[in-house]
Formats: sequence, structure tokens, C-alpha cells
Amino acid sequence: MSDRPLVAGIRAWLRPPRAHGEVIEDRTVSFLELFYDLVFVVLIARIAHTLAGDVSWTGVRDFALVFSLVWIAWANGTAYHEMHGGEDGRSRSYIFAQMSLLVPLSVFAGHATTDAVDGRGFAVVYALLLALIGWQWLDVRRQDTPEMKSLSTGYIFGVGTFTAVMAVSAFVDSNDARLILWLLALAVSVASASMLGLRFGDAGRITESMAERFGLFIIIVLGEVVVGVADGLAEVESSVRTVSTGLLALGIGFGLWWNYFDFIGRRVPRPEIAPQSIWRYGHFPLAMSIAATGAGMVSLIEHAGDGRVPANTAWLISGATATAAASLAAVTTTMIHHPGRRVVPYTLLGAGAVSLALAALRPAPWILASGINLTLLAVWVEAFIRHARHGLPIAET
Repeated sequence: MSDRPLVAGIRAWLRPPRAHGEVIEDRTVSFLELFYDLVFVVLIARIAHTLAGDVSWTGVRDFALVFSLVWIAWANGTAYHEMHGGEDGRSRSYIFAQMSLLVPLSVFAGHATTDAVDGRGFAVVYALLLALIGWQWLDVRRQDTPEMKSLSTGYIFGVGTFTAVMAVSAFVDSNDARLILWLLALAVSVASASMLGLRFGDAGRITESMAERFGLFIIIVLGEVVVGVADGLAEVESSVRTVSTGLLALGIGFGLWWNYFDFIGRRVPRPEIAPQSIWRYGHFPLAMSIAATGAGMVSLIEHAGDGRVPANTAWLISGATATAAASLAAVTTTMIHHPGRRVVPYTLLGAGAVSLALAALRPAPWILASGINLTLLAVWVEAFIRHARHGLPIAET
């Protein structure tokens, strides 16, 4: 008799995952999720550091490819815990198992596209990570209704195909062929997730806790701007010009933070399918471009004394900022109508256009950083004035 409460406690601790549709409305982001996201800080830092050392079109291509794979892994892990996880032993074990694979993945991530050994290692570990994610969704399928089981089956099939392509790429000798297979795997993942996302409906909607989680990921990539500035200042001789350029470059990160969290952070999109999809996938180019901006800071500060910014550095920072602005504009349109933010998507697009014009002009590093800062500031100031005229605070709580 005395063992029965213990058995019941163990069963409750190892309870099955929540089925689709069992949404916890007032859920908050847990310490476990924050710990999980911390591992991605290491992954993103590794690939951003590689881009900082190779500011070229090839470097940008390789960065974008590996970052895409990293973001998809994060998005899958995050979506699973949001929809099916909890504070139980099973959920914790799944997250720690993923983290145990993400750490070795970070070892191979930095040179996964250029070094054959690292490329194979990255492919093997990533395939194992996908297999684990697929198993987690299979565990959910056992709890689902017949209707949801058919959707889960499609999702598991998509993850399985993704896993198979990544596993095959580990046995390819050519780096170029391996990258093509990774692109194919990404296409399969995006296509299957997009099609099934339309059918999951309310079970897969963006919740307040999911919005908070995406905002925390934006903070992670904004951290790369700070790291890039710090690395750049550490590698050059201190002077008024280098320090000033570094601080101005840091202001770009401040401007992106300001615009994201005043217009998007912690806000859920409208419930229709299109706004939900734009909100979710709009965060991908936004996060990638912010991390790329941070990688460009090292070169910008190293050339602080030059009369013009090197072309590759100018296009990396300005192009990434323009992409971030366009992504912010797209995500902002998914929010419930708000008179104070009505013009924000257009001013953001204007800021992106100015950033690209600055890249074409290639002014001195401090002028480039100042110009981007002013464009981001102009977006916020216009919104601030519009909010004030409507008697609304721009920072809503």
C-alpha cells in the first residue's frame, strides 16, 4: 500500500506530453527554456565569429546556411515545448537530451561549410538532433485525436526526410555537394512546416509565452552586436576614433532593440493564418540579419581610421540592417491595428533603403554607423510623436 503513492508520483512525473490543442493560456517562460536558449548563444557566437573573420559573399552565404539550420532546430525545439511540454521529468529529459547534442554541434558549426571533417561532424550530430525531435513528435502522436494524428504523421514524415538528407550529406566527399544537400533539406523543412502549419490551426497559434520566447531569441542575437563591438575594440589600438566608432556601432544594436521591443516584443499577431505565418517566419530573417550585423562590427572598427568603409563590410552591415528593417516592417503589419504604429512599416522600409544607400556611398566607418543610427532613430521618433498625439504611451505594458 505504501508504494502506491510513489508509483503514482513517478507516473505523474513522467506523464505523457500534452496533446495538440491543450494550450496553457497563462504559461510563462520557464528557467529550463532559458537554459535551453543559452546553448544557442554558443552556437550563434561560433558562426558569427567565423563570418567576422571572412567578410565576403562566400562567408555570408555559409553563415546564412548554417544559421538557417540552427534557427530551424531552435524553432522546432521551442514549438514542441510550447505546444506539448511542461515542468515534468519527460519534458526536462527531452530538453537536456537536445542540449547534449547542441553542445557538440557548436564545436563543428564554425567551419561546417569549409572543413570536410567539421562538415561531416555537423551533419551527423544535426541528424541525431532531428531524429530526437522526430521521436518527440511521435510521442505526441500517441496522445492525439485521429484528426491530429494525421497531421502529426505528416510532420514526422517531414522531419524524417530532413533527417535522412542530413545523414546522407555526412557521407559526401565534396563540400559543395554537401551544402547543396543542406539547402535541399532546408527546402523540405520549410515546405512541410508551412503546409502543415496551415492545417494545425488554433493548436499551433502564437501564444503570449511563444511571443516572449521569440523576443528572448532576438536578445540572444542582439548580444552578438555587443560581442562584435567588444571584439573589434579589443583587436585595435585604442584611440578616440576607434572608441567613437565602436560606440556608434553599438548604437545600431540599441536602435534595433528599441524598434523591436516597442513595436513587436511580447505582442501576439492577429489570429488569422496569414498574420500568424508572417509573424513566425518573419523572425527568421530578422534574427539572422541582426547576428550578421554584429559580425560586421569587428571589421568596421578595425577600419575606423580609414576614409571609406571596405565594400564588403559596408554591404554586410548595411544590407543586414536593411533586411532587419524589412523583417520588422513585415512583422509589424501582423499586429492588431494601432494608430500610433500605422506608419511604422513604411518608415522601417525607408530606413532600410537609406542603409543600402549608405553602403553604396561607402563613407567613413563612423559616418556609416551614424547614418544607420539616425535612420533607426527616425523610425522610433515618428512613432513616438504619433503615439503622443493619440494620447498613447509608446512603451505599452
